[in-house]
Amino acid sequence: MSTATEQGLRERKKEATRQALYEAALRLALEVGPDRITVDAIADRAGVSRRTFSNYFANKEEALFHADRRRMLLLCGLVRARPAAEPPWTALTAAAAEFYAELGDLDPEWVAQSRLVRRHPSLAAAQVQTFAALERELSDQVAVRFEDQDPSGVRARLVAATFLAVLRVSLNVWLEHPAGRRFWDVARDSLDMAGRGFAVPT
Repeated sequence: MSTATEQGLRERKKEATRQALYEAALRLALEVGPDRITVDAIADRAGVSRRTFSNYFANKEEALFHADRRRMLLLCGLVRARPAAEPPWTALTAAAAEFYAELGDLDPEWVAQSRLVRRHPSLAAAQVQTFAALERELSDQVAVRFEDQDPSGVRARLVAATFLAVLRVSLNVWLEHPAGRRFWDVARDSLDMAGRGFAVPT
């Protein structure tokens, strides 16, 4: 077996373990509530040791938001791959459209986790920290597109923060009224409405 094949196999095994821990954390949180689950319980449900859990996640909140972080990395990659000449808001919204076209409708786990966060303020605070990392990453990518038009960097951070806020609010609205419209229909209209002031850099 080649070194590259061995490395690929190890990475797949690691990702499988991360996914198993995430799924165990989510199932337990849905069953008994996120405040009542422990790292030991998550590790037991996933069939691994506490030490193995600690090799992958710092705490139970990090395990619960593993799927969010994975989706964020995908979204950031799609923004990075957009044509360099695209204005920032255009690149962000086009990447979002590609992201949701690739994923399709929200999967049941994503919906269940989103509803869980809405019911538990402690999880909402942890999610804010998770999204803060994405906001910084997106701000850096937006800043490149503004070139010399945003020397302080405030416009880039405002655009990135607004973009993520629109997606978050759209999800909350859709969760309250899911019948009749897809989530992306709500998000697309909201991004169009919010982005009119960012469509062309000044």
